[in-house]
Formats: sequence, structure tokens, C-alpha cells
Amino acid sequence: MVLAAFVVFALLLAPDAPAQSSGTSASQAQSGQKPDNTPAAAGGPTGDVGPIAVPKKKDSSEDVPPPPPKPKKVDNMPEYSLKVDVPVVTVDARVVMKDGRPLALQPSVVKDHVRIYEDGVPQKIQSVTQSEAPITAVLLVEFASTNYNFMYDALNASYMFASGLKPQDWVAVVEFDMKDHILVDFTQDKQAIFGALNTLRIPGFSETNLWDAMFDTLDRLDRIPGHKELVIVASGLDSMSHMTFDKILKKVKATPNVTIYAITTGTALRIMVEGRYGSNPNVSSALMDFTVADNQMRTFAQLTGGRWYAPRFVGEMPEIFREVATAIRNQYTITYKPTNTKQDGTYRKLKVELVGPDDKPLVIKDEKNHDVKYTIIARDGYTAKHEVE
Repeated sequence: MVLAAFVVFALLLAPDAPAQSSGTSASQAQSGQKPDNTPAAAGGPTGDVGPIAVPKKKDSSEDVPPPPPKPKKVDNMPEYSLKVDVPVVTVDARVVMKDGRPLALQPSVVKDHVRIYEDGVPQKIQSVTQSEAPITAVLLVEFASTNYNFMYDALNASYMFASGLKPQDWVAVVEFDMKDHILVDFTQDKQAIFGALNTLRIPGFSETNLWDAMFDTLDRLDRIPGHKELVIVASGLDSMSHMTFDKILKKVKATPNVTIYAITTGTALRIMVEGRYGSNPNVSSALMDFTVADNQMRTFAQLTGGRWYAPRFVGEMPEIFREVATAIRNQYTITYKPTNTKQDGTYRKLKVELVGPDDKPLVIKDEKNHDVKYTIIARDGYTAKHEVE
């Protein structure tokens, strides 16, 4: 009876033990051996009545699943780290003389004397190269019945810009009135450009949406790598855009590597009307719109390192387009890593100077040893990248 009670007590301590046959228990009792009722997965110290049933540590080689394999390193794939990589800032600058002609300087001379200030802090220049890349430009032209005669002559003069293109240059033509239309997408075919301009015969509307047309064009240019030029031929008036001036100004600041050359066609009309009706206060008030438009177009050019033109008569147009083409091909590309490493999407003001050994403005002389008056034209600033970009 005592032995039977012991067997039952051991089985109760280990309910998961495999069943033992009665024949085996009887034979063990007869032989005087203690039955081994230890569960298969049990272990631990031994007591007076046999092993104490406690969970046995699992063999790590049997039941523990193997650790997940380490990810394979992909070639050319950067490893993640906490280091913030500050992007290189590229600034395109031109050195022009008083008459607007480019001043030819060796890139080594520019590198030795150029100074760039970002928000008033001097930056360390990495490289200075003279741009020799092909032109990538959009000719954005207004084609509305407002000031139609002068606009038609301006479009004819834009042939001068197209005719000066090199075989490797890319140019697109976009016209706008109430809505912008792509006449010809980027092409290297001059005849396609001439054909697109030649389709502008008789305007159908007097309304213009200059801000919307600029926004759409800048949005397309932002997707194209490298430096781009936007040549605008327009009165500068906007009568029905959904975009406001503040929004298009923000878009201009946020679009990198785009230089705007603005040619306004309202100056000639304003001069003509002022000569005839200058004493009429109502006319003078109406012409203020053209003055505001000129200031806005000038702002776009200054912000991006371009130039604003206000021709007073048609004869100036061919020379203006020649100057634009020359300016595009005579500029210096300056790179630096900003000391302000924050990628917070803020707008940073830029200032570019040529400085002599005495930290004063660099003095340049011509072949007759006369001082050359020059101006440095570059972007007014840029928008820093944001961390989420």
C-alpha cells in the first residue's frame, strides 16, 4: 500500500509523464527498484523520494529557434548613421562690365579672389569652374491682344535667340494668354523652334495668367538636372492667375539652379502713352500697373542672378537676345559646403564679391591701365533643404 501511494504521489507531481504499463510497475516492485516516474522533460535535485520534477532547461541547440540571418550588404548601398551630410551649394555668378558685356576672367583668378557670404558668414570655396555645359532654356512668351504690335515684334526678335543656339543646346517654347501651352517641348532642332514661334499669328484673348504660367514652367524645370534658364518675354501684367505674386515669389526662391531673364514689353507702350496723354491723371494712374509689373519682373531676375530688360523700342530687341545668349555662356559655377549645417528649409541670403589682397574690392584694369567698372551678378539666396526631403 505504501508503494502504491508513492507511485500515485509521483504521478500527481508530474501529470504530463508518459503512461507506464501495470506489468512494468509490478516487475519493478518485485525487484525492489524504485520506479522512475520523472517526466521526460524534467530535471533538478534529487530528494528522498526521487527526483524533484522541475522544468528542465531546453537545449539551445534543439528547441531555441536560430537567430535571424544578418542582412547582406548591398554594393554601393550607404550604411545608416547619425551623421548629417550637408549638401553642396552651387552658385552661378557672372562678372559684367558697365555696358553689360561679360568680363572674361580665368577661373583660377576668380577662385583666388571670390568671397561668398551666407547670411553674412564667409564660406570656404570648394571649386570654381567656367560653365561650358549646353544651354537648357525655356522661352516663355506672352501672346495676348494687349500691346499686340510690340509683342509681335518682340516675338520676331526672339528668333535671334533661337538662331544663336548651338547644336547641343536644348530649348522649349511655351506661350500663354488665359492658359499656358507648350508649343514645342525641349528640342535641339532650330527649325522646330522657328516653326513654333511662327504659329503665333493672331492672339485670341487679352487676359494673361503670367504667375500660373511661371509656376507651371518652374515646376517642370525643377525636375530637370543641371542648370536651366527661363527667358520671359511679357508685359509683366497678370489679370487672371489663380497664383498670387507672393506665392510665385516663394516658388522662384525655392527653385534651385534656374536663372530668369525677364524682358518686359510694357515700357515702350508706357512711354508712348505718357508722351501723348501725360497730363491726364486717369491715364497716369492706369499706367502705374506697368510700373508695378516692371518692378516685379526685375525682382525675379535679381533673385536668380539673371537680368531684367525694358526695351523702349523694337530696335533694341535683337541686341537684348544676343546679350542674353552671351550671358548664359559666360558664367562661373562656384561650389561650397555651408557652415550652417541645419537642414530646416529656411531661406539663406547670399552675397558674392571679388576681393583683393587687402580685403577691399578687387581692382581690374584694362589694356590701357584704366580701372574697369564691373558688377557681379548672382542669386540673391537659396532655400535650404529640409530633413524630410
